[in-house]
Amino acid sequence: MTVAHAIQELLPHESILYFGDTAHLPYGDKSAESIRHYAARIAHFLLSRDCKMIVIACNTASAHAHKIVRDVCGPKIPVVDVIDPVARYVASNYKSKHVGIIGTKGTISSKIYSKKIKSYQADIQVSSKATPLLASLIEEGFYDNSISRSVIGNYLGSQSLKKIDALVLGCTHYPLIRKEVEEYYENQIEVIDSGSLVAAEVERELKEQKGLANGMASHTFYVSDKTASFEKSTRIFFGERIRLSEARIWD
Repeated sequence: MTVAHAIQELLPHESILYFGDTAHLPYGDKSAESIRHYAARIAHFLLSRDCKMIVIACNTASAHAHKIVRDVCGPKIPVVDVIDPVARYVASNYKSKHVGIIGTKGTISSKIYSKKIKSYQADIQVSSKATPLLASLIEEGFYDNSISRSVIGNYLGSQSLKKIDALVLGCTHYPLIRKEVEEYYENQIEVIDSGSLVAAEVERELKEQKGLANGMASHTFYVSDKTASFEKSTRIFFGERIRLSEARIWD
């Protein structure tokens, strides 16, 4: 939802077809095989509704399922993940520096950020820290309070994240705690989230494909299991009330 919101902000004429796999959340502790299976089914569902591009708006799914989604989409449908745009940004701006990454267990265990960043710029020190409690706290609305500040401080106080020059928020939930992370570092380092970088990548791809829309946008939001808690959290993540429709693609 945070990525969808960033795309809407930058490209207000683009219609968004969103699928949230609420039946299988969280992805952070799922096996790579399961995530690839889910991602392939979701990609087929989105393609059946004539989308012109797919954005994998999840770090764990981007880490484990980017290739299979590209295979499903074929050469004519661009696929944008949330890791490559960030890795390129870090490589361009932090040569010979020390960059930290926080994310789910699945994202961190894949070591995808370190691999991607170093593939673009080898002379960067990358330190990673799994922060599994944060996504659940954010989903339950426990952020910008003493509970979240305590958990964030505990994670960021890790020895592996000492003396970093920038911190990547390697989960699309984490933009909601960006302010607290910046406060922890007393605004002395750059805190990087994927939203605006991914939106810019979407714009670049669409321009290259000559596929930018210029009409009235119409957004459609599907979930695999419609729950009251997720419907409530959509306003937090997307910034406005939206109507969810259920699509049971696993039946």
